[in-house]
Amino acid sequence: MRRLRVMARAIARLRALAGVGTLGALAVCGGADAQDRASLLPATSAVPPPASVGPARSAANSLMLNGFTLAGELTQGGWLRGSVPRGTRALTLDGQPLAFSPDGRFLAAFDRDAGASAVLSATLADGRQVSAPLAIAPRAWQIEHVAVGKRPGAAPSAEFERRRPLELAQINTARAMDTGAQGWTQDFIWPVRGRISGRFGSQRIYRGEPGAYHSGLDIAPGGGVPFVAPADGVVILAAQAPFTLEGNLLMIDHGMGLNSAFLHSARLLVKQGDVVRQGQVLGLVGMTGRATGPHLHWSIKWKDRRLDPLLFVAGGGAR
Repeated sequence: MRRLRVMARAIARLRALAGVGTLGALAVCGGADAQDRASLLPATSAVPPPASVGPARSAANSLMLNGFTLAGELTQGGWLRGSVPRGTRALTLDGQPLAFSPDGRFLAAFDRDAGASAVLSATLADGRQVSAPLAIAPRAWQIEHVAVGKRPGAAPSAEFERRRPLELAQINTARAMDTGAQGWTQDFIWPVRGRISGRFGSQRIYRGEPGAYHSGLDIAPGGGVPFVAPADGVVILAAQAPFTLEGNLLMIDHGMGLNSAFLHSARLLVKQGDVVRQGQVLGLVGMTGRATGPHLHWSIKWKDRRLDPLLFVAGGGAR
């Protein structure tokens, strides 16, 4: 709720300055700079436009635009929760079908490299279409330019080549599961507190050639420290033996296509199929798999989009 109150106050300031309504992708701790703000573009609809066009502040924690109720972090790696206009029978994001609950709530999210805009579109029972164009704020990622080329890695071992396809198949099967979990509706909490040793989206450029970006958030509280569920969910994968890269891998489905993965655990305390509650201990921080020290690598995906865990928790926010 603190994020939403801060967002609402920032929206009011921005509207006063710019003369238009905006939905900010704002940090909980004091807001965000201009580069990290996201706005709602002028609203359009296919036929005919509603009587009131443009966002209006309806409560301390949301904005309304053409019948949509919207709140979230409209930025690369961010997310959006909302409710559809009354009478909606179909919903799309950029032309792709988007699920919504029987009471009209939905979740959408934006990849690390998402473009500058997206469009929500609802088809109403009478055939009308109502749209909400969104502006997705760019992020200033932590980029390191290296003056040398990429070093070729060691050739994968025969054991790795044998095991890795089986591990990836388990991960893909888990991500395809729909458990009906409702954690996606909650405000997430930190799974563990500690030093941030790696940020989502950080990347090295080797003489102009991009390396893979970091797909999660690394938290280093020390080995053996318990970590907890950031939101309600269902365990969709609990490695029975350490994976080659991820080590003791745990995956939690939060519903609506949103899932968390926790890597390198020393020990897992839940099993596949378990229903877990926010704050429940899931395992112990470790350094199994490919890790140089004990830490929790926490990644979040919505469908095939990688998201920034910092944008889901208090004290995070676009950076």
